[in-house]
Amino acid sequence: MSLATATPGESIRLLNDALHQGINYFDTADLYDQGENEKLVGKAFLGKRHQVILATKVGNQWRPDGSGWDWNPRKEYILQAVEGSLQRLQTDYLDLYQLHGGTLDDPIDETMEAFEILKKQGKIRYYGISSIRPNVIREYVKRSQIVSVMMQYSLLDRRPEETVLDLLQGNQIGVLARGGLAQGLLAGKPAKNYLNYSEAEVKKVVEAVKNPLIPNRTATVTTIQYVLDHPAVTSAVLGIRTTNQLQEALHINSSEVLSKEEVRYLKKLLVPNKYEQHR
Repeated sequence: MSLATATPGESIRLLNDALHQGINYFDTADLYDQGENEKLVGKAFLGKRHQVILATKVGNQWRPDGSGWDWNPRKEYILQAVEGSLQRLQTDYLDLYQLHGGTLDDPIDETMEAFEILKKQGKIRYYGISSIRPNVIREYVKRSQIVSVMMQYSLLDRRPEETVLDLLQGNQIGVLARGGLAQGLLAGKPAKNYLNYSEAEVKKVVEAVKNPLIPNRTATVTTIQYVLDHPAVTSAVLGIRTTNQLQEALHINSSEVLSKEEVRYLKKLLVPNKYEQHR
């Protein structure tokens, strides 16, 4: 979602550089830039479809006047929306199709029926949800065949550690962790209040990840390696906008994993936060 659509050539080059250097999972959504993000990804990987794992999302329906979007998890809409995503991505199938949100008031069985129809039609290989709500995640674990949950998870947002990560690991459902850099606060942006943490507490974590026990590891690498340490996490989903950000992502792939000692040290920095709503 961070790719610049105003400079499509540069964004396409970044995507191809990522692919050529070993990154093969790319995650977008029909919501991002009203579909323009999907078009960028489609152009970048035209003729290279077999080399990439493509994921996109559905459920946020743009209003005809472009003034915003409304939540729509209905079967009819999902079966219609997938056609637009396939066209923009210039492919005839999606590796992963994700419900872009979710509430307990949704017609969950109807939503899952739509995904199952798309699987049978060969238009998607797997499906999952993108949600940070434990009560919603539990319902989908019980009532569906989801293979993944995308959720926010970082050193400054450890809410998933309370129950959700273990629940998903126990059900062999992969976690796609987004927001691992906490809006850039753990990668050099000025400290500020974040969730329930004060600016001083954020600074404490920032200073800690700047000084890892292993030399030559950047704050970004330390931060994302913490996210990847939990066995429930399949992949950390990072946004890239510049060549430097891509190089940081590649550095994560080649860096040493955190030691148990490092993980224990990072976990002791702050009292872990917990979900206050949607429990």
